[in-house]
Amino acid sequence: MGENDIDEDAPIFAIAVAAELSGMHPQTLRQYDRLGLVVPARTQGGSRRYSLRHVEQLREVARMSADGIGLPAIVRILELENRVQELHGRVRDLEDRMRAELEKRPGARVFAAGSTGNVVTLRHGTRVRRATEVVVWRPRTPIAPVTDDRDQTSDD
Repeated sequence: MGENDIDEDAPIFAIAVAAELSGMHPQTLRQYDRLGLVVPARTQGGSRRYSLRHVEQLREVARMSADGIGLPAIVRILELENRVQELHGRVRDLEDRMRAELEKRPGARVFAAGSTGNVVTLRHGTRVRRATEVVVWRPRTPIAPVTDDRDQTSDD
């Protein structure tokens, strides 16, 4: 985030400002809060504080409602969008951690398959001994030969 960027999740707008920015009445925002549709942060005194993300959600709720989507469906859509946003954040974090790990160990193996088939981690510069044994499988009970009735001759 740049020095002049505003945090989209910072709770900075009072209800009157959020209502004006979203094109809704403050009472509608209170109703949506009670329904759990768009839930703002609260100050220590209990006042609602909306973020830019909340304002965008309110605008989206207005669009969906105008398209005839019911409030329960809108609640579910917003829950799923919030979950996607959370997962995107986790993916970015994991990508950053992976990138940092690769930069710390350029060209190093991170893991390998052990002799039992399990995944094992390796220290930098460690090589795994390659197995060259041949394993022959022998069944515990002998397999009976398959007989074909057509091979037998009869004296009819």
